[in-house]
Amino acid sequence: MTMPEADYRRLLLRALIMTVLCIAAVLVCYFWIDRPVAFFVYRHHINTIQVFRWLTYPPPEVQNWSALVLTILMVRRAWGPFLRWQKVLLVACLSLIVADDFRISIGDVCGRYWPETWTHDNPSLIGTGTYGFHPFQRGDDIGSFPSGHACRILGFATVWVIAMPHSRTVQVIAIVLCAPMLVSLVAMNYHFVSDVIAGGVLGGIVATYAAHLARLQIS
Repeated sequence: MTMPEADYRRLLLRALIMTVLCIAAVLVCYFWIDRPVAFFVYRHHINTIQVFRWLTYPPPEVQNWSALVLTILMVRRAWGPFLRWQKVLLVACLSLIVADDFRISIGDVCGRYWPETWTHDNPSLIGTGTYGFHPFQRGDDIGSFPSGHACRILGFATVWVIAMPHSRTVQVIAIVLCAPMLVSLVAMNYHFVSDVIAGGVLGGIVATYAAHLARLQIS
């Protein structure tokens, strides 16, 4: 079943609206929220709480194992059509990978310094007093925006929410798992608030397109 052009236009319009709202939220955070929150986390040693560090581990691990999951699913397909959850898992893994690739490209365009200095003496707000965007500069030392973790989290989870809109269990699990991981990125000073917002919106948009292209929204 093909997706009518009208559906694509509605999908594009929603994506554009979300992008505009995201840009507005990022601007508000950039001028009034990002720096105070980063300094608050630093001064109160919130990033020393180990549980927040542990919560940042799953997103990249899920991405690392996605290729193996996709391989297993492709082998499984040789013996018959996918069960619905298997198809959703396939699309979710692909969505995560594509979303993170988008994030890398946007990160190179934006070139934002990190909240703290973590590796190779990277410039940062707290470490060196460096703050802001430096467009079209590439490198891990200026890759804070948008958040890759947030992009992966929403890129994966949103597919499940769209594919199973009437399942309260799926929605609750998504919130319970995603919300603490997103908060932990700010609590560890790995990212500014606006980084997480932008990464989450980007992941959500990619996941929405993936779910619609795969016709997962139709039961």
